[in-house]
Amino acid sequence: MKEILIVSGKGGTGKTSITAAIASLAKNAVFADCDVDAADLHLILKPKIIKEHEFISGHQAHIRQDDCISCSSCYSNCRFDAINKVKNKYYIDSIACEGCGVCTWMCPQGAIDFNESLCGHYYVSDTRFGKLIHAKLAIAAENSGKLVSVVRNKASDIANESNNDYVIIDGPPGIGCPVIASMTGVNSIIVVTEPTLSGLHDMERIIHLANHFSINTYVCINKYDINEQITSQIQENLIEQNIPLIGLIPYDRDITSAQINEKTIIEYSNNNTTSSIKEMWQTFINITE
Repeated sequence: MKEILIVSGKGGTGKTSITAAIASLAKNAVFADCDVDAADLHLILKPKIIKEHEFISGHQAHIRQDDCISCSSCYSNCRFDAINKVKNKYYIDSIACEGCGVCTWMCPQGAIDFNESLCGHYYVSDTRFGKLIHAKLAIAAENSGKLVSVVRNKASDIANESNNDYVIIDGPPGIGCPVIASMTGVNSIIVVTEPTLSGLHDMERIIHLANHFSINTYVCINKYDINEQITSQIQENLIEQNIPLIGLIPYDRDITSAQINEKTIIEYSNNNTTSSIKEMWQTFINITE
């Protein structure tokens, strides 16, 4: 079983659209949406949830008002301004609380509970292409990198149990903690970039990160024909780094229409774009097998 991560370095390149198209082409695969802060692969794959799990991570403080003596120890020691004073009573701001626990240690009455925090949910679902593991991080919740790891591990477990050939991962944008959590240990990375200066810059950053982990990296240029000058720059950049360019996908309004109809571009249309994506996927298979 091979784990393939699809990333972009930035938002808006069409990464999820490409991932959904690959989902319709990959055989015997499990899919994982690791963009847990703003998951949207489900909008195209239309999953039917089979199992729902709570994601418990970190802690949050809560003051028991009956036991609080309003000594202000918690208020004066909180470095995140997460404790509010209202009419000589102290309350925890659940959004501002970082879960450090200092208030619980400093409270002379032991009047502050420090319970585990519900930070979101993750799901195992059926789609028309196979199992999808996806998640929803709670509003203002942190530890998205940890939730990414939970999603990935669950997808890997299901793929191993079912003898699937691939885990196809829709990664988060950027190069931060969630990206690192989605990247470590995968077999291959497909970077989806676009011919803009920001696309070129962020492609270089994500490639640098992949090189740090010594992961085989391949690049697909989406909407390559909107600025062929920068497309040429990207191609030259890849040649210098000896990184394979596996696909040139044209700009196509049908991709947007397909999304509106909750379909992949492969299902919705049979044009140059679908041919380009099919050719890209076959090129990737030929290189990596």
